[in-house]
Amino acid sequence: METDRAPARTTRERIVAEALRLFWEKGYGSTSIQDILRAAGANSGSLYHFFPAKQDLLLAVLDGYIEGLHPELLEPAWQGVADPIERVFALLAKYRELLIETDCFYGCPLGSLALELHEPDPIVREKLAANFSGWTEAVRACFEAAGNRLPSWLNRAELAQFTLTTMEGGVMQARTHRDIATFDASVRQLKTYVGMLEQAALQEAAGA
Repeated sequence: METDRAPARTTRERIVAEALRLFWEKGYGSTSIQDILRAAGANSGSLYHFFPAKQDLLLAVLDGYIEGLHPELLEPAWQGVADPIERVFALLAKYRELLIETDCFYGCPLGSLALELHEPDPIVREKLAANFSGWTEAVRACFEAAGNRLPSWLNRAELAQFTLTTMEGGVMQARTHRDIATFDASVRQLKTYVGMLEQAALQEAAGA
């Protein structure tokens, strides 16, 4: 029974993986079903068996991003990094690495989809939001783990959202200018701000 079902799972995973890549490289609207079939080496019957409509495939791609957040992005970026604040900047360094490797062609796939899909159906919007929420929650947890190194009045969830804005904006500008300096400038300003927050925490502790 398990052996009979294994090839179907493999085909589905291959279709999702190729759709993910093509949506990132070409955009959702510019990627045709034929593009996906050709890249996945699958026939239309197989694709429509798993995904009756193109949007169903998009939802599977978005689910894949949610499932892969920790094993494919956070864990590799944080390997060997114990300090919670340094983890935040190690994550941003991972995006810098991807920009360098692609000559500043890399763009955050979720950010690109969110910008392209101006009026997504509610279920698509919810899954995009869940992806962003998962990212910011991981960063917020880092800022929470920093404890009294950051001031007590700080809204750490909002700082995590600001970190996401810094990353997305830095990536977008680096892609536009084909220059890593724009990404570096954004991250540098965020690092300066976090350093100021750490100084404020020290002053708060001294005044207690």
